Amino acid sequence: MWVSPSVQPGNLVSDKSKLLSIGKAAAKAGISRQSLQYYVMVGLLDPTEVSDSGHRYFDGKAIDRVRLIKKLNESGYPLRAIRDLFLEKHSGKGKN
Repeated sequence: MWVSPSVQPGNLVSDKSKLLSIGKAAAKAGISRQSLQYYVMVGLLDPTEVSDSGHRYFDGKAIDRVRLIKKLNESGYPLRAIRDLFLEKHSGKGKN
């Protein structure tokens, strides 16, 4: 399983009560569990936390990002373009 370098097993956020499992996060965002797993796999989204046993958990910001990805994709943007846009913003290449 691929894990983002920024999210390693055992990395904990301070308020675990607000974290949702992958299935619950997907349902709250309005997508399937498989779609959320795919978004993580292709680098569109990083889990907020990964437990020592490998379970992925997501917070409200991650769910908002999933909703944005879904809206952009439904508007005709391919997932690859969305990922490239996020990567560009993250790396600062989009700044002039």
